[in-house]
Amino acid sequence: MGLIASALAAAALGFAFATEWWGGLVPCALCLWERWPYRVAIALGLIVVVAPRFAVRPAIVLLVLTILAGSGLAAIHTGVEFRWWPSPLPECAAPKFGTGSIAERLAAMPARPAKPCDDPSYLIPFVPVSMAAMNLLFSLALAGFVARSLRKRPHFR
Repeated sequence: MGLIASALAAAALGFAFATEWWGGLVPCALCLWERWPYRVAIALGLIVVVAPRFAVRPAIVLLVLTILAGSGLAAIHTGVEFRWWPSPLPECAAPKFGTGSIAERLAAMPARPAKPCDDPSYLIPFVPVSMAAMNLLFSLALAGFVARSLRKRPHFR
């Protein structure tokens, strides 16, 4: 299960990078935060593979909790995209400029503006499911899939 979970988490990261590199989608700050649980899940999945038998179950529980944390980030991001609530990250807000000359204001602006977190990125045209919503669905499915391995299996004699 650890190897499968690591491979699926790596596939999710690879998909995100592919849409960025080849698809031209620009990630926002929340998108970049959503990638961290997958990185941790890859490591935990590999730990499950090499862990002694008594540590496998706790490691899988940590793996499921990590993926669920990623689901929480994706849910927050999806809510921001639907404008149900503001983004918790200051990077997602428009810059605030104080007083000063136009030259000073221009100098304070970033060289490359960040993508706003409330602007959804759609991968498939005419399908209103954003990348954040797809991540939410995938991470919930992955957490459920990995959690199923925690069930006690019946022993047949």
